[in-house]
Amino acid sequence: MSSRISESTAMAAELLVVVNNTSHAEHLRQMLERNHYRVQVARNGGEALRIANESRPELVITDAVMPNMDGFAFCRMIKEEGLRDIPVIILSSFADQLEVIKGLESGADSLITTPFDEAFLLSRIEHLKNDRNKPRCVSVPPELDISIDGRDYTFRSDRRQILNLFLSTYEAASHNNRELLRAQDELRELNARLDAANKKLEAANLELEAFSYRVSHELRRHLHAITSFSQVVTENCGRQMDENCNLFVREISSRAFDMSDFVKSLLNLSKVNHLAVTKEHVDLSAMAQIIADDFSSSEPGRNVAFSIREGLSAKGDKTLLWLLLENLMGNSWKFTSRRDEAVVEFGMAKIKGKRTFFVRDNGEGFAMCDADKLFRPFAKISKEFDGDGIGLATVHRIINHHGGRIWAEGEPGQGATFYFTL
Repeated sequence: MSSRISESTAMAAELLVVVNNTSHAEHLRQMLERNHYRVQVARNGGEALRIANESRPELVITDAVMPNMDGFAFCRMIKEEGLRDIPVIILSSFADQLEVIKGLESGADSLITTPFDEAFLLSRIEHLKNDRNKPRCVSVPPELDISIDGRDYTFRSDRRQILNLFLSTYEAASHNNRELLRAQDELRELNARLDAANKKLEAANLELEAFSYRVSHELRRHLHAITSFSQVVTENCGRQMDENCNLFVREISSRAFDMSDFVKSLLNLSKVNHLAVTKEHVDLSAMAQIIADDFSSSEPGRNVAFSIREGLSAKGDKTLLWLLLENLMGNSWKFTSRRDEAVVEFGMAKIKGKRTFFVRDNGEGFAMCDADKLFRPFAKISKEFDGDGIGLATVHRIINHHGGRIWAEGEPGQGATFYFTL
């Protein structure tokens, strides 16, 4: 298609653009018209040959990659159809040796890599447009046979075309190298800024962490006082109070205990982000057995069968792995509380050839559509059980620190299994 030519551009050079991609063709056309060139656009080599023979443009710009006839074949036909004097610029996404050789074989005048710099492309257009008017050999040059990397090539381009192509390739490489150096300087500057910002963030995090520990310590101290005073009131004044008053005191004590556990969980979650992982040999089976005994002692009236496979061990941070198992088994302990015969199992299986540990229970389970919420703090998925999700969020961070993976499978009313690798 032809662009509309205004009076101010009536004497401007006419260019033929051969680009298959519509958006790329429009971008190139607008850029050239903005710089006062008249532009015709063709979508393929056949259409471009027809336009070139009819209007004989002053210069042709073609994509290397096109359907049916690529840019190199199209350039070769331009040079063989009595249009040898029309300069051809080939746009290619590659700038390797093979592309340069193909450009020489086809008789191209310039080979420019994409994405191109607008100023560079315009300078090459002006150079070739002016160079076209200089005296040159118009007869068909003799064939030039050259061997490169053990392969023979035949070039029919004249010396000026060969020189133009080599110079344009060199100039493009130099331009790209300058751009790369400039980008490297910008990257170094950005890295320096990022490093400074990270140091400020690290300092702010340390201040926030110190503040959090202080606040948490004070909260736990006051909560401990509340529970202690509640116990004293119950022991010393319980007989003098009616049942409602005793119930209120017990509720105050229970809420204070829950709040203290919540603060402890938040501290653990925060602590995981800053602990350095010290890997050592850890007996996971022995660790799980101690945790199971602690849970059984805390509520001796519950009927929970723990099944712990012997001999399971791993390399990892002992403190963090204890916290991991304590939270996973504690999760099972909690969600099997309504089972008359609860079962909590710690074991290991080979999944896709990798040692995978698991904690399984026959508790309330969950719907798989909620699986992505399990490891997000404060993402509640059960309306029947209290919880803040901090324990599983802590587990997820511990697994990340060990370079592993954790996921869960479950079904409502049928229990849940948490798998993890280290």
